[in-house]
Amino acid sequence: MMRPFKPQLVYFEPNALDYPLGETLYDRFKEMGLDIRYTTSHNQIRNLPGENDFQKYRVAKSTLVVGIRKTLKFDTSKPSAEYAIPFATGCMGHCHYCYLQTTMGSKPYIRTYVNVDEILDAADKYMEERSPEITRFEASCTSDIVGIDHLTHSLKRAIEHFGKSEHGKLRFVTKFHHVDHLLDAEHNGKTRFRFSVNADYVIKNFEPGTSPLAKRIEAAGKVARAGYPLGFIVAPIYLHEGWQDGYYHMFERLHDELPEDAKKDITFEFIQHRFTKPAKKVIQKNYPMTKLELDEEKRRYKWGKYGIGKYIYQKDEQEEIQKSLYAYMEKFFPNAKLEYFT
Repeated sequence: MMRPFKPQLVYFEPNALDYPLGETLYDRFKEMGLDIRYTTSHNQIRNLPGENDFQKYRVAKSTLVVGIRKTLKFDTSKPSAEYAIPFATGCMGHCHYCYLQTTMGSKPYIRTYVNVDEILDAADKYMEERSPEITRFEASCTSDIVGIDHLTHSLKRAIEHFGKSEHGKLRFVTKFHHVDHLLDAEHNGKTRFRFSVNADYVIKNFEPGTSPLAKRIEAAGKVARAGYPLGFIVAPIYLHEGWQDGYYHMFERLHDELPEDAKKDITFEFIQHRFTKPAKKVIQKNYPMTKLELDEEKRRYKWGKYGIGKYIYQKDEQEEIQKSLYAYMEKFFPNAKLEYFT
């Protein structure tokens, strides 16, 4: 049984204790007997315990920094939403292929922001600007927000905030099954709760530190019964021996778990496995024993819009992936909407 995340080390940044959530977290962590430290800024965190880079990286992934989000200008978040709403950064999962590997670089610790009211006020201003159009906010661009929400409840507050809004919608995605505290939130259908799902082989080999597929599917059933609109990101779609069976069984198990009425409004996002040269370096350093296939010769190169190209599957492989996954989605979820395949 995978337990909810419990940090090994906690750092508080200046003024974080001036906010009610900062105080609550301090009291909670003190009661839990955690190692609490102070830092002038998360950038100043040095000398984490560990004999070598490998150990330090693992300690960093279980370190939580409690701070204040200073920039309240939101990044855009296409194709899934208009804006990314920042409640946290970093993740406790150890997914070998994750793009946060390169963006978080040498600072893979998790940060949570205590000025939740200010963040939600900023979201309200964005909604006003775009009104009467609907504005969608993505809460999991830089973290797996569900993974820490049993400690902070920031996500729960956001769900209820958007539940009351006229022109706002919230969405996020998770690989964790710790959703029980979110089931009674007054979401009013304004939050789309998405799960990242994959073939068992991919989860077992490349997603250590996250919930197993069976637990994610069970959690998706609970979320559906709590009336949330539901979505699934199948990512990264990864070619391995028996991949067609693996993905077929995944769709079948989802279909068997979900109540019928939930199947009328389900979204899917399909993302094939890709990697960049810088990511490959970081992955091989952090997970030297990984079985992840990163052979540039086997892939085709696709130029990225920021000048960093990606290695993606060959045309014929991509077509095979597309054809198979579309067929499974059609069979098990004929009313689902495919948001994109990339």
